[in-house]
Amino acid sequence: MASVLSDRAGPDMSGLAGADAATIAARVRDGDATAADVADAHLTRIAAVDARVGAFCSVDPERVRAEATGIDARTDRFALPLAGVPVAVEDDVALAGVPTGHGVVGDHLADAAVRDDAIVRRLRAAGAIVLGRTRTAELGVCGFTRMAPGAGDPVDIALPASNPCGAGAAAVAAGMTALALGRDGGGSVRLAAAWCGQVGLKPGHGTLPLPGGAEDRWFGLAETGLVARTAADVALLFEALSTTTIGDLAAVGIPRRVAVSTASPSGRGKLDPAHRDAVRKAARRFTELGVQAVDADPPYPSGLDREWTRRWRAGVAQEAESLRIGDGELGRRTSAVVRRGRRDLRRERVVPGTVHTWHDRMAGWLDGGRYDVLVLPAVGSRASAMRGSRAVPVPYTQAWNLAGLPALVVPVRWGAARVPVQLVGRPGSEPLLLATAACLQSL
Repeated sequence: MASVLSDRAGPDMSGLAGADAATIAARVRDGDATAADVADAHLTRIAAVDARVGAFCSVDPERVRAEATGIDARTDRFALPLAGVPVAVEDDVALAGVPTGHGVVGDHLADAAVRDDAIVRRLRAAGAIVLGRTRTAELGVCGFTRMAPGAGDPVDIALPASNPCGAGAAAVAAGMTALALGRDGGGSVRLAAAWCGQVGLKPGHGTLPLPGGAEDRWFGLAETGLVARTAADVALLFEALSTTTIGDLAAVGIPRRVAVSTASPSGRGKLDPAHRDAVRKAARRFTELGVQAVDADPPYPSGLDREWTRRWRAGVAQEAESLRIGDGELGRRTSAVVRRGRRDLRRERVVPGTVHTWHDRMAGWLDGGRYDVLVLPAVGSRASAMRGSRAVPVPYTQAWNLAGLPALVVPVRWGAARVPVQLVGRPGSEPLLLATAACLQSL
């Protein structure tokens, strides 16, 4: 196993590269470190390992250092929730003065953004350092970027980081950043976090701003997802970006009643025994804590994967049109998705109101069963199944994009390994999901 988690570039004497976000922010607020120290430590780490991981497509060290210096000069830095914390954003997030590439090869999208996206403005207001942009697949379509090299899993560099937003999770896992943002339209952020051993949150529909100021994306499928090493760090980031106050996760508490399911939402894909066992172990952990764990499968509608695919294709087609990108400027697979999406739109195969129906069905099931949280697999296979593969079934994530419910993945210790499980909750349950994830991380 070719791991880059061990620091082959020499020790970071500051202890900042690879530190969790809460620790970095506390050190900067307390004056134990400066934002400039944080920037230098992470730029050094990126220079040392990113040639092997391939997570970043754009890093401007001069710009990063200037941003850090600006944070150190702020008179309110002692109260900033993300004081000096490094964050990576994916290539479809606008940074003022920098072209937004959307994973498209060439200079078709060479114009610099006029202003930061809303999500970036919130990051900067909270005191974060935007390190740069991570690679994404063309228009977020496929699991492997055309912007070679593709993002690798830093635990095993021979493996891809699973999906369009995998680069952010790989960067977090490799210690190149403390936090990352990406688009989760069918599980991208959660899948990447799962295979890189990180925590990944897809908030409920409309909870956080989307890149480009869009109120909707991919017909309601896509949300801004968050990645960090710990549930506490994801909570810190979520709190800074949303209107939700979380505070101490321990004070949030844990669920009273959870549903436990290993059924495939689409009826497809084979569940690896390790992932089934991880769900069962999580259920036992809840039982030990006095939580009622009930075996119960959600009422997954037939045709779930077909409905998701139509929305995804149509959304990508609309995105290509809004960016004025022609078929000849895209890769073969992306162009095929765009063409089929246009056909779906012409034939009116995408019905906007369907999302509300799916949301009501799933939320109603949670309410009717008095389930605070649903525990289920995050993925069906181990990361090693992706070696040499172009596609691996990932049936467990897409349903929650369709339903618009908050969903989170967290690694659970299983022997010497950590295997991811997924948690799903009612609308507005992000704090409870994060507190539950923190509990599972303590196993």
